[in-house]
Amino acid sequence: MTQSLLTLPVSGMSCAACAARIEKRLNRMDGVEAAVSFANESAQLRYDPDQTKPQQLVDAIVRCGFDVPRQTLELGIGGMSCAACAARLEKALGRLPGVEASVNFAAESARVDFLPGLTDRDRVLDAVRKAGFEPSLREDGGGEAEAAARYRRELAWFAASALLTLPFMVEMAAMFAGGHHGWLPRVWQLALATPVQFIIGWRFYRGAWQALRGGVANMDVLVALGTSMAWLLSAAVTLLGLEDQHVYFEASAAVITLVLLGKLLEARAKGKTSAAIAALVKLAPKTARVERDGELVEVAVDKLQRGDLVVVRHGDSLPVDGEVVDGQAWLDESMLTGESRPVAKQAGDKVYAATRNQDGMLKVRATGVGGDTQLAEIVRMVAAAQGSKAPIQRLADSISAIFVPAVSAVALLTFALTGWLYGDWAQALIHAVAVLVIACPCALGLATPTAVMVGVGNGARRGILFRNAAALEQAGKVDVLLVDKTGTLTEGRPTLRHALALDGDENRLIQLAASAEAGSEHPLAHALLQRAKESALPLLACERFRADVGNGVEAALPGVGTVKVGVPSWIGLALPPEAAAWPLEGNTVVAVSLDDRPLGLLALADPLRGSSKGAVAALRGLGVKVVMLTGDHESTARSIAAEAGITEWRAGMKPQDKADVVKYWQQQGSKVAMLGDGVNDAPALAAADVSLAMGAGSDVAIAAADITLMHGDLAHAVDAIRLSRASLTKIRQNLAFAFVYNVLGIPLAAAGMLNPVIAGAAMAASSVSVVSNSLLLRRWR
Repeated sequence: MTQSLLTLPVSGMSCAACAARIEKRLNRMDGVEAAVSFANESAQLRYDPDQTKPQQLVDAIVRCGFDVPRQTLELGIGGMSCAACAARLEKALGRLPGVEASVNFAAESARVDFLPGLTDRDRVLDAVRKAGFEPSLREDGGGEAEAAARYRRELAWFAASALLTLPFMVEMAAMFAGGHHGWLPRVWQLALATPVQFIIGWRFYRGAWQALRGGVANMDVLVALGTSMAWLLSAAVTLLGLEDQHVYFEASAAVITLVLLGKLLEARAKGKTSAAIAALVKLAPKTARVERDGELVEVAVDKLQRGDLVVVRHGDSLPVDGEVVDGQAWLDESMLTGESRPVAKQAGDKVYAATRNQDGMLKVRATGVGGDTQLAEIVRMVAAAQGSKAPIQRLADSISAIFVPAVSAVALLTFALTGWLYGDWAQALIHAVAVLVIACPCALGLATPTAVMVGVGNGARRGILFRNAAALEQAGKVDVLLVDKTGTLTEGRPTLRHALALDGDENRLIQLAASAEAGSEHPLAHALLQRAKESALPLLACERFRADVGNGVEAALPGVGTVKVGVPSWIGLALPPEAAAWPLEGNTVVAVSLDDRPLGLLALADPLRGSSKGAVAALRGLGVKVVMLTGDHESTARSIAAEAGITEWRAGMKPQDKADVVKYWQQQGSKVAMLGDGVNDAPALAAADVSLAMGAGSDVAIAAADITLMHGDLAHAVDAIRLSRASLTKIRQNLAFAFVYNVLGIPLAAAGMLNPVIAGAAMAASSVSVVSNSLLLRRWR
């Protein structure tokens, strides 16, 4: 029996017992010997590949409740000429064990997720090279320098090709003006056209060979085949001295030059589609002023460490994420939230890298530096989303896979029929060349990814982060939006309005409630802690804390007892007459108990956001039904819903109840979106067709969301839907243009109504037009 060796990383183990449990499961598999190390967080495996596959080993670890972390490579890909190249590379990478790859033709990039142990970085790079492309590791920032270098190379090749082709163009212009045709000797034409064909145009032969070797055909096949046919016919006529036959050197040279012009314009336009990432990266300063040993020193940002004290003066941009330890200032956080109004910051507040100090001075303790800042995470998210595929792109990918072979067949049929019907085989060849040239599928391959890149980038500039292209596409199809109340429709900063202590000691009631809530992140907890601070009530030590999501919290306070804070029904306390009106006034009522003995009631109010009512009206105008979900009391929910202009709402909702409401609307045939900001919203966010989370919400909510709204405002959900619809419109326009272009162009070329030069110009113009149409999304507001 031949055994293979494999080492897999394992995350999520909390003790040696976890390792033993994984090891036991793996050793039960046929032909497997496993040793799992808790200390090294890894599994050493010997297995028989005839009995067990590597993916089965990974699945076994996952079924135990642990994770096998994947690594991600962001690659720049050189040498792709059309969507068929991207599909071929994606297929080649997908054959590697443990690899999931997404290749973006428009961005000339690939995102490769792989399992260490099954595949490594070098193996991925080798697979790219064997497929006929040139990989380069791409750092955060979208390859701006790489794109600039590529543009310069394209410019140099085009300039050389244009210089050699210029005499042909002069002769053609003279002929159209009624002048003498043939002033350029054929030998000179051969001398000028040959370097264009075989030196400048070598890239097409290389790309065609790599594609055919991989079992597919791409744009390079069409260009190489078409121009070679024109050059070979012309060279044979010239060298054999057949003066009565025409030559078509101008066609082969002009087509290559025009294709290169299209590539040049395309590269320039595609560079603009990634401008959002480049703009984000440039926001971060290169140096920082750090306080060390009582002195301020200038330090490069990449040398900063967590815990450093950074001084941010008026006009400076923050170099780190951190917490203000001293000073006051107004910060422009528009790059994160899309909100233009400056935000006041003081001691204890969180601040973020690349935000700008408009007024004041701050001393900040660094909590996130370099790649650990929120800016770096946004750059990674935007890059990943721009590189992902929208579901609508599957249509273009499917057509691209069969397009080139089908066009080649049409060109062959055109050659045969034209030659047979008219007896002019030279002219038949030129008609076939025109078919091959005009049918390049570049526009089809660019239609979707360019619109996605611009749409995602535009959203990022306005504080709307799409996780992937599917989220951008699906958001525009939403017709029901479920919204959480607290922190979503409301400000999320409630205040304590009323307190009713059954024993008459309101301060003790507030102190016990605040002490129990000290371990909670709920907005109501912050309100209680703020009141305790304002009233100078010291918090009591907490020995044990437990949150019963949807009901409340329970905390053991040493020397005092077990305190519960939550909904009155959970505590077992009915509202007395003096508190009966509190919910009707829009208050949230919570009860407090000590050792299961009711102590009293607290009423907290969270005002409606100023923009919520207008956002609800805007959503209705978009044809989106808004339904409010809250765990609050029915009367409180009714009051907030009425104020916001929402006609349908659900109160007393627990996390699973919210998820059930999502499923209910889905069963009605609706496309459902969920907008929330808390842990209790996570199940509903996961169940929704499209999930949106407030950027200021919990990490759990953000992790479950397809779209993150950096500025916690329902109005940005409206913007997300509008941007999605605008992007979808551009994608449909691009696809329609690409289809119509080919549907009209191929028959005209086959009928001899387009010569190869005009066909080449039209082909180049089509790609540039599609990218330019996508760039119009940058004007979206």
